[in-house]
Amino acid sequence: MDALDFKLLNELQRNAKQTNKQLSLKLGLSITAVFERIRKLENEGVLKKYVALLDPQSVNRDFVVFCQIKLLQHSQNNVVTFENEISKLPEVLECYHTSGNYDYLLKVLVRDMHEFRAFMINKLTAINHIASTHSSFVINEVKQSTVIPL
Repeated sequence: MDALDFKLLNELQRNAKQTNKQLSLKLGLSITAVFERIRKLENEGVLKKYVALLDPQSVNRDFVVFCQIKLLQHSQNNVVTFENEISKLPEVLECYHTSGNYDYLLKVLVRDMHEFRAFMINKLTAINHIASTHSSFVINEVKQSTVIPL
């Protein structure tokens, strides 16, 4: 990748709905060159997908909880089972296997405390091999970004 690819990626991260013409003007390239660069970046897996970012409050899903999960044992079976099961839960927006006192960090998005309780009781704690959980509730979002600094 060259400097123009990075500039193109920065533009797309900020607004993926820009037309190839708009991008060509910003980058000083032809529309065809922009199209070919985007296609190359898609084929190489650099550009993974295009999404619409919703306002959680507008869709009544603005109760954010970070859950730390500790597994009973770190066997391959327990890890694979947990990761497969957690991947099926739509309330879990993100899941990270971490080091430290807990094994996983989840970002959970629900309507309210009542819905979170139902999620914990009916879904999360129904997954085998969980030893303990610790939940923290977001008071205020200070920064949230999807832009990877390049």
